Amino acid sequence: MKKIAVLGSTGSIGTQTLEVVRAQKDIEVTALAAGSNIVRLEEQIREFHPEIVCVWEEEKAKALALTVSDLPVKVVCGMEGLIAAAVETDAEIVVTAIVGMIGIRPTIAAMEAGKDIALANKETLVTAGHIIMPLAKEKGVKILPVDSEHSAIFQSLNGEDKKAVHKILLTASGGPFRGKTREELKKVRIEDALKHPNWSMGRKITIDSSTMVNKGLEVMEAHWLFDVSMDQVQVVVQPQSVIHSMVQFDDGAVIAQLGTPDMKLPIQYALYYPERRFLPGERLDFAKLGQIAFEVPDMETFRGLKLAYEAGRRGGTLPTVFNAANEMAAALFLERKISYLTIVDMIEGAMEHHCVKPSPDVAQILEAEQETYDYIKSKWN
Repeated sequence: MKKIAVLGSTGSIGTQTLEVVRAQKDIEVTALAAGSNIVRLEEQIREFHPEIVCVWEEEKAKALALTVSDLPVKVVCGMEGLIAAAVETDAEIVVTAIVGMIGIRPTIAAMEAGKDIALANKETLVTAGHIIMPLAKEKGVKILPVDSEHSAIFQSLNGEDKKAVHKILLTASGGPFRGKTREELKKVRIEDALKHPNWSMGRKITIDSSTMVNKGLEVMEAHWLFDVSMDQVQVVVQPQSVIHSMVQFDDGAVIAQLGTPDMKLPIQYALYYPERRFLPGERLDFAKLGQIAFEVPDMETFRGLKLAYEAGRRGGTLPTVFNAANEMAAALFLERKISYLTIVDMIEGAMEHHCVKPSPDVAQILEAEQETYDYIKSKWN
């Protein structure tokens, strides 16, 4: 029986991972970690019986420990607890579904402990890809992408010569505001930004999708994951979210992965790779689909994508600044403290203010993150 740890178990990817576990019945969950949703976490503990559980907030961890005191589960908290969950002895695969740069240290710890990573935490590669990818090679562990686009690329590369890749065609739905002007975006409310046309995701990533910042993060992630330059990753808008991404080879051939917009497919593929298992659900009906449309992304209206390419090309600590500024800006927008267009203004301001450090270690990455938060607080408060 395969054994896994799930970091971010109460979020969108975490809960869908556990849906796959529930349906397949041959995976044991040995560790769970969550931020603060201890009600859902308790339900998960009672169903999946993990050895260790981490709650980020100490007070919530204490409360959870009392409610599950009848069970033989160890409850821990904070970064030390998160790392303990990531390195749980029996787990073979660690699903990193936590949001944000908090995922870097537990991912590195899991890899150093010889665990394969089912990667849903894109910030880890965006900010520390230069550390993560060489470490994976050194430790002989797999990085199995869970993002639908990166899973599609991974699947399209199966059995192919990676050196023959001409470019990666990373698809985007365009989000809820595809075709809108900047003038129209001035009036965007939270409720509008949370209405993704195709995917059901967490609140933060749905905001990132609407600004196309998420696509920019995915470009940087693909750059590291598939060992290609930033300019070899081309974003193509595919509004129906049927083609999840494509790879074009040196001979002109293009291989694509298609499917319905269901995150359980890439999650299950990562957990069972290279095996394919039956997955219940809707199937593509090409006769009903009729046609598949493509568009060029509007990088002037959605400047977050343009800034992501700049951050990725310059490298060093700049991708960290891009990511950290967006994390804070998206949170402020969700708290109704800033306007929609201010999200990207904050990212641009933080990038312009930052003095880039090349090849940063983890301490320098976390330092750049904190400096970015401090800059935004001083500039926009």
